[in-house]
Amino acid sequence: MLKKASAMTNDEKTLVKELAKLLQGGSAHADLKTALAGLPVKLRGVKPDKLPYSIWQLVEHIRIAQWDMLNFCMDPNHKSPKWPDEYWPKDPAPKSEEAWNDSIAQINNDMDEFIGVLEHGDLYAKIPGGSGQTILLEALQLADHNSYHIGEIIAIRRLLDAWKS
Repeated sequence: MLKKASAMTNDEKTLVKELAKLLQGGSAHADLKTALAGLPVKLRGVKPDKLPYSIWQLVEHIRIAQWDMLNFCMDPNHKSPKWPDEYWPKDPAPKSEEAWNDSIAQINNDMDEFIGVLEHGDLYAKIPGGSGQTILLEALQLADHNSYHIGEIIAIRRLLDAWKS
């Protein structure tokens, strides 16, 4: 279970505020909402030439990895999916509009929950069940991971002529 933080210093509050902004995107990085805005449904499952994944596969990968990092921080008995097979969906396109919407909703909900962990957890304490990781490290890894793959979504949209100039 997540270790409760003692009263945060002003510096820690500032750090949490900046981490939350980084995780939500928008400053130096595009956020997922922006990266997906106006994406034609027919392009969700398209794999551009010589790329191994579609936008759907990237969205699902973001969802799975973020869910894993969140639950790793909260549950010392959490079992991560098998790498890489269970982190990447096999199907290039979502099975339905509902599957697409559910994936994005879970990404948003899990991000809100992760930010709650930042705000109420001990940033520097070692995560029970881990091998020395802290919530701070997981927050930085999550921000890096998501921004990397959101950038890939935008690159694919450019290749498909489906991105604003």
